[in-house]
Amino acid sequence: MDIAGSTALVTGANRGIGRRFVDELLARGAERVYAAVRSPETITASDPRVSPLYLDLLDEKSITDAADVAQDVTLLVNNAGIATGANLLTDDLDDVRRELETHLFGTLRVIRAFAPVLATHGGGAIVNVLSVLSWVATPQGSGSYSVAKAAEWNMTNGVRVELAGQKTLVQGVHLGAADTDMMAGTDAPKIDPVDVARASLDGVQSNSLEVLVDNPSRFVKAALADDPAQLYGPAPAK
Repeated sequence: MDIAGSTALVTGANRGIGRRFVDELLARGAERVYAAVRSPETITASDPRVSPLYLDLLDEKSITDAADVAQDVTLLVNNAGIATGANLLTDDLDDVRRELETHLFGTLRVIRAFAPVLATHGGGAIVNVLSVLSWVATPQGSGSYSVAKAAEWNMTNGVRVELAGQKTLVQGVHLGAADTDMMAGTDAPKIDPVDVARASLDGVQSNSLEVLVDNPSRFVKAALADDPAQLYGPAPAK
């Protein structure tokens, strides 16, 4: 699909990768961009094509209300998320559940609400911003996030299959660390969030099902076919 003339909705649009998606959509000629966030007053864009919209991934009514308002959407960007930093074995299970409720069920609720809207416009496209942690776990407190992103990744595959009949492109976007508020405490090389938006939207225009934004995502994806020791080291000695 062509970005020019499209109507997009971006969740988590007030900062980080979401904000860069809004900027890049406008630069490519989108007719309208719904900036969907929990606090619409934080959207300060001066471009009249930007429409702040209340949406909370944990509030199903806010999602259905947003879909009722944004009936002209042709491109849905699911970017909103959280990172509790919870370890799977030692931290509160409620934090693990909150990650799953947000990344898996929250994103799925948005897709379920907007899939009929996209169908009325010929199918359109859905972008799910995922992570290299969809495929690998690390020892730096990412256990619950990895589980949630892995679930969101295969949910992305599942809805892709179910929406093929209405000609909706469903794209998964994978990256390592981006220079965002969520990653502020992470000591690792970080890419510019605008690179994520540009790579994804290039992929939308070329009908790409999957976008690997950086070298970490490409390395881990390739390593999945090999011995897990390549990612996790050798098994503990007995």
